[in-house]
This record gives sequence, structure tokens and C-alpha cells, in this order.
Amino acid sequence: MMTIENTIKNKLKGLYYGNRMILPFNCHLLKVIIEDDIIMDFSPSSKSIYVHEEENFTEIYFKLFKNIKDAVSKYESIKLIAVEKDKDIFNFDNHYKLAVHIEDEHKLTIDKTDEDILFIE
Repeated sequence: MMTIENTIKNKLKGLYYGNRMILPFNCHLLKVIIEDDIIMDFSPSSKSIYVHEEENFTEIYFKLFKNIKDAVSKYESIKLIAVEKDKDIFNFDNHYKLAVHIEDEHKLTIDKTDEDILFIE
């Protein structure tokens, strides 16, 4: 299983198709920010998002958008706070603040954010 740290270090790409984002690692999501929406409800009944985990990747479906490429401009990113699947979510040192950038050809770039980037806590 690929980790968040390995994904960032090796500059692995994610994928997107329509409203579906596929991350090349498994994680616990704590917060997702897309456009002006701050999503913290990841329950099965969430009206905003659906998260599905496979053995080697995590799928995120954005229910409020038909196509995430149209929702996020090339100058913006989808921001995530995520924790490795086997790490303690209560330890803030394990929280990754990530920026996911949409590229052409259904590819996503995943970067760890700098401290100077505005990230709503």
C-alpha cells in the first residue's frame, strides 16, 4: 500500500473523472475544501461527499459537482487534511495538509502545502 509520504516524495499522480477523485493511497480524511465548500461530514449520508476505499487507493466523489475540473480553476486547488491509515489521528503531527491540483488528461498533482499557504483550520 502506498502512503501519503511516499506519494509526495515520489511525486505520484492521482486521477479524476467527472466528480470522482482517486488518490493513490489510503487515508482518513478530516477536512476537504473545494471552492467555497468546507466538508467535514464524511458519513454515508453526507450530501456533499462520498468516500470509498479500495485496497490501494481512495476514491472521493463530490456530490455537489458534476465535474471537478469545471469547479476548480487552474489557479486553485482542492485542499485536504488527511492522516495515514495506520497512524494516530489524535496526534496532530500525523496530519497532512495537502493541495490537489487538477491537470490535463485526468491527472492530479498532490503536494504537501507550505505553512504560508492559507488553510482554514
